Amino acid sequence: MVLRILSSFILVDQKRRMVEVFPDHLRKEWNRWELRGLVLISLAVQMLLIFSGNRRKYIAKRRIRILIWSAYMLADWVATVALGVLVDRLGNFGNLGNSNKEYGDLTLMAFWAPFLLLHLGGPDTITAYALADNELWLRHLLGLVVQTIAAIYITLLAWEGTLVSFLTIPMLLCGVIKYGERTWVLMSANRDQFRESFLTDKDPGPSYANFMEEYRLKKAEGYHVSAAQLEDGYDDLENTRGITSTDDPDDARRSLHKAYYFFETLNFKLLFVDLILGFQQRDESKASFEKANSDTAFEVIEVELGFAYDVFYTKAPSIYTPFGLVFRLMTSCITLTVLLAFATSIGVKSHEHQLIDVVITYILLIGAMLLEAYAIRSMLLSDWAYLWFSRNSSKIPLFGGRLGSSHHQSIPKHKRWSNSMHQYSLLDFCLSQKSSAFHKISRFIPMHKNLREKLEGFLQLEHVEILPGMKSSIFDHFTQKSSDPKLVKELSTCRGAVSLKMHETLHLLNWTVDVEFDHSILIWHIATDLCYNSYLKSYGKETEWYNDMELSKNLGDYMLYILVMCPFMLPMGIGIIRFRDTCAEASVFFKEKSCTSKPEACEMLKQVNTEVFPSQVKGDRSKSVFFEGCKLADSLRNMGGDHKKMWKMVGDVWLEILGYAASQCRGFDHAQQLQTGGELLTHVWLLMAHLGINEHFMIKQGHGRVKLAAV
Repeated sequence: MVLRILSSFILVDQKRRMVEVFPDHLRKEWNRWELRGLVLISLAVQMLLIFSGNRRKYIAKRRIRILIWSAYMLADWVATVALGVLVDRLGNFGNLGNSNKEYGDLTLMAFWAPFLLLHLGGPDTITAYALADNELWLRHLLGLVVQTIAAIYITLLAWEGTLVSFLTIPMLLCGVIKYGERTWVLMSANRDQFRESFLTDKDPGPSYANFMEEYRLKKAEGYHVSAAQLEDGYDDLENTRGITSTDDPDDARRSLHKAYYFFETLNFKLLFVDLILGFQQRDESKASFEKANSDTAFEVIEVELGFAYDVFYTKAPSIYTPFGLVFRLMTSCITLTVLLAFATSIGVKSHEHQLIDVVITYILLIGAMLLEAYAIRSMLLSDWAYLWFSRNSSKIPLFGGRLGSSHHQSIPKHKRWSNSMHQYSLLDFCLSQKSSAFHKISRFIPMHKNLREKLEGFLQLEHVEILPGMKSSIFDHFTQKSSDPKLVKELSTCRGAVSLKMHETLHLLNWTVDVEFDHSILIWHIATDLCYNSYLKSYGKETEWYNDMELSKNLGDYMLYILVMCPFMLPMGIGIIRFRDTCAEASVFFKEKSCTSKPEACEMLKQVNTEVFPSQVKGDRSKSVFFEGCKLADSLRNMGGDHKKMWKMVGDVWLEILGYAASQCRGFDHAQQLQTGGELLTHVWLLMAHLGINEHFMIKQGHGRVKLAAV
């Protein structure tokens, strides 16, 4: 009723305005096509969402995110408005037959209400666009109640005892199931609810008071009493199987099973809501990953993050359960039955109903069936389905188990994330900022300065594929460090000092890492970019240190992207202020020197004398670190003739910076980035967690630690 009253007021005001602005024949056309257009748009949006909703998991391009965001925001609005229009029209006309001429066939239009509920339930491939949507599950619960009441109200108003009226009831049931399913999934993926679902019962532990009372009595009886330490009871890890040590010859299937084991059985999914795990889980995971190679380790991590994406952004927590499968089978069978019953009783050329409304009804029924079919197809081709089939292939009776066996043997290595990384260069941004077409056009558009800079930054972003060599370098760096407990502790708190110390340059370059983290990123980014262009010009790509040079350049540009575009993934600081001041100083320098190209700019910067530390000249007025980066570039170039050793050191520093940033970012923020194609930073974070290189392992589980020994 509330919906009807609100929609009535809106529609009355809308009609009054239309009467004033539009002629009578345009108003009549609007009345005839308004509801028809809304339901068709709603179906089209659902088709778009179910087809593209899951693709953002492995596509990092902005255009698909904009497309999905637009469709996601439009979907609920269109369906809600359409229901409001139906409530208004049916509430204003008691005799449906008298209204058919102006508004269309309201008898059939009332049958569209359950389909709008289906659309509000959303497709299986996307329930939340961002994690913030899961926090709004109460709003969706209220929407479920209100919209269901509105659909029932529409059905009662339009009830005529015909076949169409009776077919509305099972479709209403499907709509309520779909909408309720979405609400339940949003509630389950809510951060607080997700965290609380893993909390164990309160455990006061062994009674200290009773233990000490028995201790006192035994001592009073004259016994020599002591508290003897119990064995941990936790088996040694000699028999722990590595990721690669398994009887299964299929690498994809092995990775799938291992990823599920870590994610579900060892509960690594708790890390995404900032909970901690036990030391036993760390030791088992570490033992497995230390026996793996980089390709296998990163493949397992990809599958794990795929599971996490499904849990937070899709209906996976619902549909891969016994109840979920029953509901999916029920809605599919009901939709197919209703389609057949409607087609049998009401042909396209029916004289009882208007042709256009009959056609739209067929489109809605066929569209609902196609949505169900695509959802089932996606479900059968998912990692969850492959996992279940591979475990239960011999138990599937269909065709003597051959169906399950063939599905079990055909696990593909499909794409689970973008396998790419963003690149952002400060020098490129400053050199192209004034000359870009967008900058010239945007000067004539009223726009906030910070917004203009943000949009210009987006235009400067580039993508590069993450090559196996980079994954291998990352894996080797952290596995080598994880074997040394002292280094593990240092890696959690240092962001370059360990690598500089190992390369015996800490005394020279300590000033580059003994500063705020964003400060250090900017210094090393500028220096790496300058050295890369200088060495590339002088030596080309055919050098033995080119791989280390390319690794350093890619990681430097990637970390600047994180600093500028994803600052929430880094420790708190003034990174954006420092970046803007640095860009301002760089732009002034390039303008004074009339630099228009990057090679020219690099040559000019090589000529700048940096003997006096820049902060002594600039003071604290500006946060720019532009010439500190130039000073570091000079120091790196003057380190000696061993270029390979120099670039190996720079690469190790960037790997350490990458690891520090990954470990300092909250698990919830890592989960947020899964819907943008995935971040390399998130994969490094989970790799470090599996190797025990972070502070996620604090709890040592077990039983009572001592027993009473009386002699």
